[in-house]
Amino acid sequence: MELTTVTIEKPEAVNFILGQSHFIKTVEDLHEAMVNAVPGIKFGLAFCEASGACLVRWTGTDQAMIELAKKNAMTLSAGHSFIIFLAEGFFPINVLNAVKMVPEVCRIFCATANLTQVILAETAQGWGILGVVDGSKPKGVEDDEGIAWRKGFLRQIGYKLG
Repeated sequence: MELTTVTIEKPEAVNFILGQSHFIKTVEDLHEAMVNAVPGIKFGLAFCEASGACLVRWTGTDQAMIELAKKNAMTLSAGHSFIIFLAEGFFPINVLNAVKMVPEVCRIFCATANLTQVILAETAQGWGILGVVDGSKPKGVEDDEGIAWRKGFLRQIGYKLG
């Protein structure tokens, strides 16, 4: 078995969701979950089929995000993995529960805009995702100033009131 890492390639402000599922129906069901969770959402989705033709299946509502998803899915090439890229201004927090509720979804590895590396294992059968490195390691523990910044930031962007 060989271990390798792959860096997700994307523009800095773009968020994505990386997960694992178990059936070709994932593509259509995730598409429906996305558009039902946030009408007008702009996204691209790619799914690595793990049997049959073993194609990268794809869908979405934004051509640039679709191309990003297809490119990263081919780079990952891990069976039954999926990746959803959200266009700028759309965030995982608004769709993550809907994605997790899709019956084919087994797990979510991450939902982030951070620089992300995916840890892959390669066997004679293929590639599988072991986990992710999402962002950077902590540089310390927040103090009172850090708490005030966090609370202010969440209110500034509209995720908390008052």
